[in-house]
Amino acid sequence: MPLKGKGYFLWQIPKCDGGDAARIAARAKAAGLTHVLIKIADGSTWAYNYDPARKIDYVPPVAAALRAVGIRVWGWHYVRGDDPVGEARLAVQRTKALGLDGYVIDAEREYKEPGKKVAAQRFMQELRAGLPSLPIGLSSYRYPQLHYQLPYAQFLERCDFAMPQVYFEFSHNPEDQLERTVAQYQALRPARPIFVTGPTYSHNAWRPTPDEVTRFLRKSQEMKIEAANFWAYDFATRTTMIDLWDAVASFNWPGANQVADMPERLIGRINQKDTSLIAGLYLENAAHVTGERTIVGRQAVRTWYDSLLRTILPNASFTVTGKSGSGSTRQFTWTASSDHGSVADGSDTLGLADGRIRYHYTSFTVS
Repeated sequence: MPLKGKGYFLWQIPKCDGGDAARIAARAKAAGLTHVLIKIADGSTWAYNYDPARKIDYVPPVAAALRAVGIRVWGWHYVRGDDPVGEARLAVQRTKALGLDGYVIDAEREYKEPGKKVAAQRFMQELRAGLPSLPIGLSSYRYPQLHYQLPYAQFLERCDFAMPQVYFEFSHNPEDQLERTVAQYQALRPARPIFVTGPTYSHNAWRPTPDEVTRFLRKSQEMKIEAANFWAYDFATRTTMIDLWDAVASFNWPGANQVADMPERLIGRINQKDTSLIAGLYLENAAHVTGERTIVGRQAVRTWYDSLLRTILPNASFTVTGKSGSGSTRQFTWTASSDHGSVADGSDTLGLADGRIRYHYTSFTVS
């Protein structure tokens, strides 16, 4: 199979962790992702995540950082079919230049217009000529029977897999919608292996719950689906949506990258230097204890990390050096180097409940 495990679509790199490649990779690794799909093109002329005015391509540093932590990097491309040869040539050029592991076609409403079957055939012919052995997939609507105008057959003839967008908007029944989607895709000819994409975003007053995200993943595994992805990194990593990201991160996918344990997740978020996200790992009434004082509450914890990262250890890089414990307790040691000194003796204990930190004892010396 070309994909296995948990993945995320990434839309606009500058809006993901400020475009910081190291932070993106650290977050993806801590969440146990096996792959990330980055938008690389739109239509036939727009190289996406590229600033033509400054001639800056945002994709290579992010791709390199992700690969460095063992995460595969794919590209995705929104196509319209008005210039199928141009779209295919741009896809080939970007995919090869970036050294991507695979390519995903995002074909939606424009490809439901009359005459687009021929465009799909021409696009796929040109695309396959340029990428003869690379895994290629189709990402589109969840229910083909409702979107019968889209030329599924013409795309899938030269695709390796289908990636339906199972966005159960304004509903809360991920299991039912997964079953219905997969059944309809299995009935298509040619039938292809199916990898599903779920929602971790909001639309008007609707948003999925963390439990529904977990149920989506659990049902995917029950249905023997090899990979599940989510739309989109840009939204799920916002403070207001982080509970959905955490639901994905907390779900273990056997046989793929395992979810990082809490010490690694905590240090990973500290290295991202976003104190709101660090504090999100703590329960609302969590206690944080040093030799000098005890503070209680998520906001107080965030304020302490603001001080740690801005004043005590500015621009620091942290590393877990040892770990023990199981169940609801973890002990770990760590080191750090910063503009104002280093730490060689970090020693912490975490108490855990409901997938978050209930109490945290920390001890370290800055030298």
